[in-house]
Parts: sequence; C-alpha cells; structure tokens
Amino acid sequence: MDTKNFKVSNENSNIDWIGRKVTGAHNGTIDVKEGNFIFENGILSAGKFVIDTKSIKILDIEDAETNAQFAGHLASDDFFNSDHFPEAIFEITHAEPSDNNLYYVTGNLTIKGITHEIDTTLQIVKTENTAVLDSKIVVDRTKFNIKFRSSNFFTNLGDTLIYNNFDLNVHLVAEAI
Repeated sequence: MDTKNFKVSNENSNIDWIGRKVTGAHNGTIDVKEGNFIFENGILSAGKFVIDTKSIKILDIEDAETNAQFAGHLASDDFFNSDHFPEAIFEITHAEPSDNNLYYVTGNLTIKGITHEIDTTLQIVKTENTAVLDSKIVVDRTKFNIKFRSSNFFTNLGDTLIYNNFDLNVHLVAEAI
C-alpha cells in the first residue's frame, strides 16, 4: 500500500467566512494554523486542519474603530471565546471518492470545545508533491453554543437577527512530506 502524507502550508492556505443577518452580511478571513492529509494509493483516507480563532478578520467594515470593535465581539464569549478556545478543528472521519476529484466527506468539527459531525464535499487536485483541497462548510453556530441574536434562543429580534448558519470557504494547499 502506498501511503503519502501531505502537510498543509498555512502561508498558502486560507479560509473565508460569511455570516448573514436580516439586514445583510459580513465577511472576512480566518487563518489556518496547521493540518495534514493522508492518501492511500492516491485516495484520501484521513486528514484534519486547525483554525486559529484569534486570527479572525473582517473585510467588509472599513472604519478601523468599528472593525476592531466587531473583531473583538467575534473573539468574545458571545461568539468564539478565542482566549479560552484559540483553535477550532475539523477532522475527517470518512471520505468517499466520487467523480471529478470530488469527495463526500464526513468529519468532526470542534468549536468552543464542542464537537459535532459535519457532512460536506471536498474538491481535491493532487499531484505527486502537492494537494489543493477546496470545500464550503456550512456551520450551524447554535450547535456550538454561539447563540447571540439567534431566533432559536431569542424573540423579538427584528432586524437585529443573525442567521444561525455561517459559511467557511476553505482553500488548503498541502505539500508532500
């Protein structure tokens, strides 16, 4: 059996996030701290990546003071509690190859010390020495005790409502080790 390990290059990888509310959306980036993927006979068999929750950035708010205030709120206990939980982790538990370099993936996502199973698709373009992995992961934040302005927990929010799901658009570049 030919087993090959690939280490995620955090310099070449990125995660874009989008959170939506009644009156619009916010978007930004969050850094990949580390990760690795294992291929057996050219097929993805395992992998995980770690997100640095302290690195969250907001791209759509230009005013520096408002941006810093919002970033601080996202790092607070209302959202990611980054001081206490500086990492979020996605670990693949099952990968089913399909056509056109697509995999149907099940994995455990851990945010704020809470783990839930997530299903997603993963597009992989692999050469002998490099693997590029792309996925859109839709996260229900309420499953991870992120309840701020959620209609599941609060009433009469009106246009201050924040939708429960947010998107992580993951782009990982990994190099053979």
